[in-house]
Amino acid sequence: MPKGWQHIDDDQCRLFQASVELIGRRWSSAILLAVAQGARRFSEIHGSVPGLSDRMLAQRLRELSAAEIITRDVVPSTPVQVTYRLTARGRELMAALQPLVRWGLRWQGEDEEAEAERDAG
Repeated sequence: MPKGWQHIDDDQCRLFQASVELIGRRWSSAILLAVAQGARRFSEIHGSVPGLSDRMLAQRLRELSAAEIITRDVVPSTPVQVTYRLTARGRELMAALQPLVRWGLRWQGEDEEAEAERDAG
C-alpha cells in the first residue's frame, strides 16, 4: 500500500466517496468547467455543454449549490436575473481536479500515439 494511504479511516473513505460521486455525476464536471470558464447565466452554461437538457442542468445546479460548490445569485431587476459562480469551495475543487485532467490528457494522448504508431507500421 502506498505511503499515506494506511492513514485513511472509514469516515474519510465515505467522505471521499461522497465527493467523487457528487462531481462524478453525469454533467456535473462539464457544468463546473463551464462556470469556471466564465459562463454565468443558465443559458450560457446550457450553451457550453452540448447535449445537456434544461431539466438536468437545473437539477445539477441545485445539487452543486446545495453542496456549496457554486452559488446562485438573484439580481432583483426586471426581469429578474440569476447568475451562477464558483464558491471558494468550488474554486478549490477545480484546482484539485487539475491533476486528474492532466492524468486524462497524458493517458488519452498516449493512446492516440500508440494508435498512430500501429497505423503507421
